[in-house]
Amino acid sequence: MPIRRPPLGFPYRRRGGTVRASSRRWEWIGLGALLVGTAVAYIWGLGASGWANSFYSAAIQAGSVSWKAFFFGSSDAANSITVDKPPMSLWLMSLSVRIFGLDSWAMLIPQALLGVGSVALLWATIRRQFGSAAGLLAGLTLAVTPVAALMFRFNNPDALLVLLMVAAVWASMRAVEDGRTRWLVLTGVFVGFGFLTKQLQVMLVIPPIALVYLFAGPPKLGRRLLQLFAALGAAIVSAGWWLLIVELWPASSRPWIGGSQNNSILELTLGYNGLGRLSGNETGSVTPGGAAGPGTGGAGGGMWGETGITRMFDASQGGQIAWLIPSALILVVLGIILRGKVGREDPQRAALAVWGLWLLVTGLTFSFMAGIFHSYYTVALAPAIAASIGAGSVLAWCNRDRYWVRIGMAVATLAAVVMAWVLLGRSADFQPWLRWTILGVGISGAVLVLIPAMTRGKLALASILAVVFAGLAGPTAYTVDTLATPHTGSIVSAGPDAGGMGGFGGGMRGDRDMREGDPARQPPGAFPGAFPGAEAFPGGGGGGLLSASTPTEAIISLLDAEAQSYTWVAAAVGSNTASGYQLATEDPVMAIGGFNGSDPSPTLAEFQQYVADGDIHYFIAGGGMGGNSTGTSSEIAEWVAANYTATTVDSVTLYDLSS
Repeated sequence: MPIRRPPLGFPYRRRGGTVRASSRRWEWIGLGALLVGTAVAYIWGLGASGWANSFYSAAIQAGSVSWKAFFFGSSDAANSITVDKPPMSLWLMSLSVRIFGLDSWAMLIPQALLGVGSVALLWATIRRQFGSAAGLLAGLTLAVTPVAALMFRFNNPDALLVLLMVAAVWASMRAVEDGRTRWLVLTGVFVGFGFLTKQLQVMLVIPPIALVYLFAGPPKLGRRLLQLFAALGAAIVSAGWWLLIVELWPASSRPWIGGSQNNSILELTLGYNGLGRLSGNETGSVTPGGAAGPGTGGAGGGMWGETGITRMFDASQGGQIAWLIPSALILVVLGIILRGKVGREDPQRAALAVWGLWLLVTGLTFSFMAGIFHSYYTVALAPAIAASIGAGSVLAWCNRDRYWVRIGMAVATLAAVVMAWVLLGRSADFQPWLRWTILGVGISGAVLVLIPAMTRGKLALASILAVVFAGLAGPTAYTVDTLATPHTGSIVSAGPDAGGMGGFGGGMRGDRDMREGDPARQPPGAFPGAFPGAEAFPGGGGGGLLSASTPTEAIISLLDAEAQSYTWVAAAVGSNTASGYQLATEDPVMAIGGFNGSDPSPTLAEFQQYVADGDIHYFIAGGGMGGNSTGTSSEIAEWVAANYTATTVDSVTLYDLSS
């Protein structure tokens, strides 16, 4: 039997059990304003970031002209190697480019729409148990989270991952309400699609969903277990079909699986993108010295930053996501206590538990993982924080007549004030008046919610506005800065520079500086020049480990000449180096060694055969880790240098392999 949601005293005023038409009208007006505002914010000036992460942009371009590259997520249309993630997020952007043509806007518009969809779905999920006000507050909080605004305007897989994780929780909460198996099967489908987006990261939402349904699901325990196994089966099927095809496809006729050392998607899943991220033993990763090899993370940190319980609050991650983490945890605990005496199947307590566990499981995993970690990963925390704030705040407000609840709200408000004070203090030149304003208004709001008279009638509006300002002013300011700043490169961060590492050593933020260079053949708003990285990872016009190449018209003309006579117009070490030339010419460029230049593809013998068959026109020197790549990439570069004559064009060294 379906469970009826308990009525709330806020935001609806009820007469005879019905909602006033005016209340419902204002609800839809509020939702419209939220979604339209989010869409405008995320879409306005979308093309300013140019190719954004050119590593993925090259694969999007390839997928827009080759269905085989589309299916595998290949870096080039001739299918030499794939990106190091499954291709589901690339599919949406490649289809958009097929329809609208290759430019930055066509590539990024699906990402912005995924952001609007995530906000809408979170609103719907929270509203169902906690009312419209809670849904609107949750949606607004997600929309103004700095790292969310960054990722929903960027071409990394995280935008689709966030939507699918929210969708999985939405479906599981429907299952908690009525106990129907179909909702859990749908949950499994969303998890499987999340796997095809960013592999094992989606698994972080499984423990919260499974534990909460196992406790709060309406059917008997045995049936609940069977339903969870059905969800697992749905996840395996929805992700496994693609994995099975890739594994069974003859290796000789498909691209190399980027990021793997043995050309296996299963190895990539469990190694470089799986357990290696937790342990730091990522074969094929990079070390501070610029060589390829096992990762250097550890309990004390490494090139990916210090690990530990405070990692989400440090200079690299804090401004991205930490603004409301303490407040969210306080409100979740407060809400669960308020619902503590209700029945086992209470959907409100189940919702609070699933969002709170999502926040804890994901936050602790990110805090202690010793492998590759970038600050933008924290976008996976944004829905859990936003949902906890929306649901917990409204539930507490509905019970504000209890003195201890008012104390809890005041403490949550002060926690947000303290976080804003600390985080804004790290970028002292950024709106210096704001932290003082938040301090004053926030303390006033905390005091107001302690006074019963200030939480009733028209006076309550002042308390609400003060508390909301204290919580959202800081992240909103960072988000506005993020929206106004172009972001390019492989490592990006939201908001002003706070002195952190941005998920990498050397103080890099991932925003490309304006530099001199030829913007030819770049999309509108693209910024020529190199990624401002550390010496171990140089860029320049020829690109580098983390930055795309920016070819001049002379190089583009050289590569375009007789391009139809070759399978690849050029080959270069590292995906980012190859990507700039490919995006400029729209012809395949072989990325030797994949992203890091450390994948053993192609081998020297295979490369020599390609050259003998006349498949590759030019070899472009440098690339990868400053030309210091090891293994097959180094062997190929040395063989080319020893057997062909170098030509320098606009400071880029090329070898004509057809001569």
